[in-house]
Amino acid sequence: MGKQGVKTVVPRLRFPEFRKMASWPIVPLERIAARISTKNCNGQVTRVLTNSAEFGVLDQRDYFDKDIATAGKVDGYYVVSKGDYVYNPRTSAIAPVGPISRNNLGEGVMSPLYTVFCFSEEKTDFYEHYFKSPGWHSYLRSAASTGARHDRMSITAGAFMRMPVPSPSREEQQKIADCLTSLEEVIAAQGRKVEALKVHKRGLMQQLFPLEGEALPRLRFPEFRDAPEWAERPLCQVIEVASGQVDPTEAPYCDFPHVGGENIESETGSLVGLKSAREDGVTSGKYLFDEKDVLYSKIRPILNKVAVPDFNGICSADIYPIRPSSSDITRQFLVYLLRSASFVEYATKHSERGKIPKINREALAAYGARLPQQVEQQRIADCLFSVDTAITAESAQLTVLKTHKQGLMQQLFPAQRAG
Repeated sequence: MGKQGVKTVVPRLRFPEFRKMASWPIVPLERIAARISTKNCNGQVTRVLTNSAEFGVLDQRDYFDKDIATAGKVDGYYVVSKGDYVYNPRTSAIAPVGPISRNNLGEGVMSPLYTVFCFSEEKTDFYEHYFKSPGWHSYLRSAASTGARHDRMSITAGAFMRMPVPSPSREEQQKIADCLTSLEEVIAAQGRKVEALKVHKRGLMQQLFPLEGEALPRLRFPEFRDAPEWAERPLCQVIEVASGQVDPTEAPYCDFPHVGGENIESETGSLVGLKSAREDGVTSGKYLFDEKDVLYSKIRPILNKVAVPDFNGICSADIYPIRPSSSDITRQFLVYLLRSASFVEYATKHSERGKIPKINREALAAYGARLPQQVEQQRIADCLFSVDTAITAESAQLTVLKTHKQGLMQQLFPAQRAG
């Protein structure tokens, strides 16, 4: 407690010039900000905004590719201005109590389910970063109604505005904001680097593999430009797909790594979050695979999930372990063939009609694969693998930066305990 019973906190990490200064007073949000409840009378403002947990405040059209709130139905929406803050009570994995984001776009309207407020001070970068930290989550959980929907916090506007928030000096606020903003700029630049590599790879894939109905790719390495056209073969003639399942509750399979569709990243094929079959608690039949196989997720082929395991394990029945059965195709080339735009388009078109699109064995086997000679296959695979290696390295650096930022925020922003 500070003077006259005012609650205060001290962050674990403080810039040197502020270490001898007083601790931060904790004040209710309503003392430094005011709730905005101006309604969109007569529908004068037509731009509808939404608050996404991942991307912050966005134009609804950009987020949903269409207008969810149609004309004539936004009269009761709140008018928000640039610089206002918006709380969306919808919870998610990345926003466990719902996101609070600053509107950096401009004037628009927001659903009345949201809470809108603005600070009395003009410079609020500190609070934009603070609301990306978990420092305020505990209070919201304690103030929310116990009868809330499982995916939505139920909290009154009054209780929300009584949220305790830190109020350091303007100088310290700006120092923290500048630090985190500069780090976010580095993260954004790294993200652009990763995305540029992915775009480069997609472009290469489109040029290194023939389009449907064509016998040659648009881009061919110089040493193969006089080589024969790529021969077409039904995929069933050059691959074999695993059949026969094992019981994942029995030894030794219960201790094998288990790969489900959710463990394979789209496009990159990276395997993430792996656990043993026992740890995953799986009980239905699974396929065995080893380092000779390619793992192809047959569910929603548009997601393009193809993994290259370097270990023995078991996988979901919704994944096909596929391996070359002929010297006419290499394992490495098979990986990129299954990731090619031509195959993804084919698999998507031949997915079974149902609630969940998936390609069956017969359609997979019937695919007409264009195959160059083995030496050209290896050249293509090596080229694409080098790009994949760069993507993996730059993605790892991006993860390091994001982890560093999370750790920094935990030290710069003290957590507020409920009560």
